[in-house]
Amino acid sequence: MTAPVAPATPVLKNKVLTILILGILTTISPFTIDMYLPAFQQIADDLGTTTGQVSLSLSSYFAGMAIGQIIYGPLLDRFGRKKPLYAGLALYVVCSLGCLLSQNVETLIGLRFILALGGCVAQVATMAMVRDFFPPKDSAKIFSLLVLILSVSPLLAPTAGGFVTTYLGWHAIFIFLAVIVALIMVLTHFFLPSVYKGDPTVSLKPAPVIANFAAVIKVPQFYTYVFSSAFAFTTLFIYVTASPIIFLDIFKVTPDVYGAIFAFIAVGIIGSNQVNVWLTRYYSSEQIFKCAMIALAIISTVFLIGSYLGWFGLWPTIFFFFAMLSCLGMTNPNANALALAPFTSHIGSASALIGFLQIALATIASSFVSILGGEHVYPLLGIIVAAVYTGLIILWLGKRQMARQAA
Repeated sequence: MTAPVAPATPVLKNKVLTILILGILTTISPFTIDMYLPAFQQIADDLGTTTGQVSLSLSSYFAGMAIGQIIYGPLLDRFGRKKPLYAGLALYVVCSLGCLLSQNVETLIGLRFILALGGCVAQVATMAMVRDFFPPKDSAKIFSLLVLILSVSPLLAPTAGGFVTTYLGWHAIFIFLAVIVALIMVLTHFFLPSVYKGDPTVSLKPAPVIANFAAVIKVPQFYTYVFSSAFAFTTLFIYVTASPIIFLDIFKVTPDVYGAIFAFIAVGIIGSNQVNVWLTRYYSSEQIFKCAMIALAIISTVFLIGSYLGWFGLWPTIFFFFAMLSCLGMTNPNANALALAPFTSHIGSASALIGFLQIALATIASSFVSILGGEHVYPLLGIIVAAVYTGLIILWLGKRQMARQAA
C-alpha cells in the first residue's frame, strides 16, 4: 500500500499532447455545469416550470459527481484507466442527448444525475493517470497545468451557453456537449497512452471495496492533505453559489457586469496556477501548500472583519474574492500531489476518494448560502473563515501524526 519504491515512470512520446488531453478531460464537468446556466429561464418556460425547479438539475448533477467518483475508483484499479473512461463517457453522450428530449423538469433532473455519473469518470481517471505518467515530484506542476486548462471553462462556458441559447435554443447545448465528449473519446483513444492495464486482483465486491477505501483514508499523508484542502476548497463552491446574490442582489450590478466580474476573478486561479508551476522549481509542495493556506486564512479573516464593519464596497469585495481564489490555485494542485504520493497501487481509489470528499464537503458548505445569503456578505464569509481554519487545524494535527509515524 505504501511501498517505498515507486513504480517506473513511463517515457512519454509527446508530453505536451498528453497533458493537453488530460486537461481537456477535466473540463467536461465544468462545461456541463456552466454552459447551461444562461438557459435556465428558457428551459423553465419550455418545460412549464420555474427556474428554481430547473436549478434542481444542477443539484442532482453535483450529487451524481460525488457518488460517481466513488464508483469509478475501484473500476479504474481493476480494469485499467481507459475501459471505465470509455464506458462513462459513452453514458454521458447518451444521457446528454436524452436531456434535449426531456418533456418535463423531473426527467431533466434525473438525466442530469445519470449524466454526472458518466461524466465524472474523466476527473477521476485524469488524477490517476497523472500519477501513472509522472513521478510524484512533478505531480504538483502537472496538476497546475491541468488547472490552467480547466480554468478556461468559467471564462468560455457561460458565454458560449448564452450564445447558443439565444440563437439555437437550449436543446442545442446538450447536442454540443454530446458531440464534444464524443470527439474527446476519439482523441483519448488514438493519442492518450495506456500505461496502467489494470489489476485483476482488485475486488469489486462491496466489503473489499469499502475495506480498500478505509485503508486509503487511514494513510496520514492522504487524509491530512485531502481534508485540509477540501475545507479550503469550500471557498470556491460558496463563491460560485453566492456570487449572483452578492453582485446582482447586494451590489445591484447588471448581468453583463456580473459576467465580467466572474471572468476577472476566475483569472486569479489561472494566474496563481502558473505562479505555482514556477514556485515548484524552488520550493517543495509542502511549503507552498502551507503558505497558501496561511495566506487564505489571513485574507479571509480581514475580508470578514472589514465586511462586518461595513468598510468594503464593490471593488474591495472583488479584490478579496480574487485574492482568496488565487490562494486556491496553489492549495489544490499541491494537496492532490501530496495526497497521492504515498501510493504505488490503488491510485484510482485514492483519486476517487479525493474528488468525493472535496465535492461532498464543498456542496454541504455551499448549501448554507441559501440560508445565510441575503442583505450582507459577512455571513457567507463566516462560513469560509470557519472552513479555512478547520483546514489549518487538520494540517497541523496531521503533520504531527506524520512526524510520529516517521519516527
